[in-house]
Amino acid sequence: MKLKEVVFEIENIFSMKQAEAFDNVGLLCGNPEREITGMLVCHDALESVVDEAVESAANLIITFHPIIFSGLKSLTGKNYVERAVMKAIENRIAIYAIHTAFDNDYFGVNFGICQKLGLKDQKILMPKSENLKTLEVMVPSEHADAVREALFSAGAGGIGFYDQCSFSHTGTGTFRPLPGSDPFSGSQGDRSSVLEEKVSVIFESYKQSRTVAAMKKAHPYEEVAYNIIRLENENQYSGLGRYGEFDEPMSSADFLRFVKEKFNLPVIRHSNLVSEQIKRVGVLGGSGASGISAALAVGCDAYITGDVKYHDFFGAENKMVICDIGHYESEQFVTQQLFDILSENFRKFAVSKSIRNTNPVNYFL
Repeated sequence: MKLKEVVFEIENIFSMKQAEAFDNVGLLCGNPEREITGMLVCHDALESVVDEAVESAANLIITFHPIIFSGLKSLTGKNYVERAVMKAIENRIAIYAIHTAFDNDYFGVNFGICQKLGLKDQKILMPKSENLKTLEVMVPSEHADAVREALFSAGAGGIGFYDQCSFSHTGTGTFRPLPGSDPFSGSQGDRSSVLEEKVSVIFESYKQSRTVAAMKKAHPYEEVAYNIIRLENENQYSGLGRYGEFDEPMSSADFLRFVKEKFNLPVIRHSNLVSEQIKRVGVLGGSGASGISAALAVGCDAYITGDVKYHDFFGAENKMVICDIGHYESEQFVTQQLFDILSENFRKFAVSKSIRNTNPVNYFL
């Protein structure tokens, strides 16, 4: 497969459009026309990981963190980012980053954390807002099924674990073709009435152009009457963080011991142990101080994340236990998750998992 074909398939698996605006996801370097002979999945595409790709004959690195995050103004090898990118280019190795597209994925980073903890009744902690829209289109009743199928094929009509969702009701439409028109029905200068259906479907904002294009292609009218409505609904299946509950509550001390064992941690930084019983737990892999207030709002007894600063711990308001287990440590299952997904979907070349530990933080115990 060519790189551009692999990228197309990856972006059918992971929605890059749900990545955060500040992020730098997608193809970072590589010739789209090059044939891919092997894929290496990693957490950080450092120089040592590029060496690993060379050793394993992989010419595509799928990385969680983007090695190029801010703009590069030169490539001279003066820092770890430039050295990694230069080595990849010199060895004809492409780099593709997934990062917050997987953070926001329903079955992404935070799903993996919750599964490791054994949490039940899981929900998105900070659902994405203002990224849903509704399309309403008026179509002659005899053509409604064709337009509906076209909308579904474009990815519209998906709600959570359901697809091909729509709503229709019938009415009478009127129109008068003017000079210069080429009407599907009726005659120029005469007002016509026709039995129509209003077909409504929901879609994520990034699908708008292809949804509208598919609708117009399938629609018989020269001029299509349709509305696009921005919804205030939160998308309960996309967003940062996650929370769920244990079958049985445990004491704060037992909870910390449990987390330490499950994540194989040398240490946990935490706020005051104000929760006598821990049952509802929120998680956000990586730098997650931004989710503290959301975890409080949904009644979490504890919140697990990384990179919590001194003043962020006060955000617990003595109502919740904040646990900083480390940035890398909170994301440690990501490489395995991505490897499992990609190896299942790509069978034409070898998919391997990096064995390099790229965590830059060490502990002296």
